[in-house]
Amino acid sequence: MAEGTAPFLGDGKKTTKLDEAAFGAEFNTGLVHESVRAELNARRQGTHSTKTRGQVRGGGAKPWRQKGTGRARAGSTRSPLWTGGGTIFGPSPRRYTFKVNRKEKRAALRSALSLHAGRGSIAVFDASAFDTPSTKQAVRLLEGSDAVQRPTLVVLTEDETTAAYSFRNIERTSVLPADGVGVADIVGAASLVVSEAALDELTRRATA
Repeated sequence: MAEGTAPFLGDGKKTTKLDEAAFGAEFNTGLVHESVRAELNARRQGTHSTKTRGQVRGGGAKPWRQKGTGRARAGSTRSPLWTGGGTIFGPSPRRYTFKVNRKEKRAALRSALSLHAGRGSIAVFDASAFDTPSTKQAVRLLEGSDAVQRPTLVVLTEDETTAAYSFRNIERTSVLPADGVGVADIVGAASLVVSEAALDELTRRATA
């Protein structure tokens, strides 16, 4: 296979030319790491919550008098030392997101796409070939190419729903829209399978 091209699934002789600006960039480890961390952090809910001793119900009265009982002094049954007490330095609801600017995001996307292009793990297919949802047809398409390894990420446009239905039940295969796929999704896949329309969308996102 010539450099700067990707095999066309379903036709062993046909190849698709990849845009040099989007798929020929040098891999930038730092930017990719930062983008992946930002994307994974954005997926965290951050709803974890614990109560401090001031938020736990009860404990208003001193359990016993200060002196004369022979026991250690105690001011509240809701002390962190007690069962049912509050938590010290426990997690509270927070946002994990942080900003990565647009220029860095595009550069990280180019790095991720170029990684697949460089190692020959990207393939293109015609999504219009799926008249009706067919998992059997999708499996046959994936298994017919040496460029496709699992886990596989299939990238489609929003209107290519028939093809999406065909790929979504295949083991270790993820299906994502071209306008929503992230750097973490791309670098986490062993191979990238994109429709012709999705390839144009990814190229536009990486070079716009």
